[in-house]
Amino acid sequence: MHGKGRIRWADKADVPAVWALILELAEYEKARDQVNIDAAQLEADGFGAEPGYGLLVLEPADRDEVVGMALFYEKYSTWNGRCLFLEDLVVTASERGKGYGRQLFTAVARETQRRGMAYMQWQVLDWNAPAIGFYRSLGADVESEWLNGRLQGQVLTDLAAG
Repeated sequence: MHGKGRIRWADKADVPAVWALILELAEYEKARDQVNIDAAQLEADGFGAEPGYGLLVLEPADRDEVVGMALFYEKYSTWNGRCLFLEDLVVTASERGKGYGRQLFTAVARETQRRGMAYMQWQVLDWNAPAIGFYRSLGADVESEWLNGRLQGQVLTDLAAG
């Protein structure tokens, strides 16, 4: 049976539940050791004077418990203008298959259009066949021609120094 969850904007009280979902995702992606912030920084970055991201949470219709979340932020394309980047879409493992992921994804698509943005974008690991199938089932293009670059840690410090 597919439940209909309640989606709402997150507040500070949701940070512990959202943090648990982030850690669950990191474990699933075999990248727990790459999580370099804590719940306090997540709260400060999202609920301060200049929030760095938007955050929607989902609760099942029958209880007040956050079981899913979508974290996103604005970016800019020199070809298309303002866009929305979906950083994480997570539904806890025990609640998957109930339509909650689709609900959250649809809510982010609506927010993208409400803001007048050209498109929404996200990343998915090439080995995550269930997620790729989910995105394709919604009509999304899952591209493979772009590679991601990243500078962090000492490499970033060294380059910035000159």
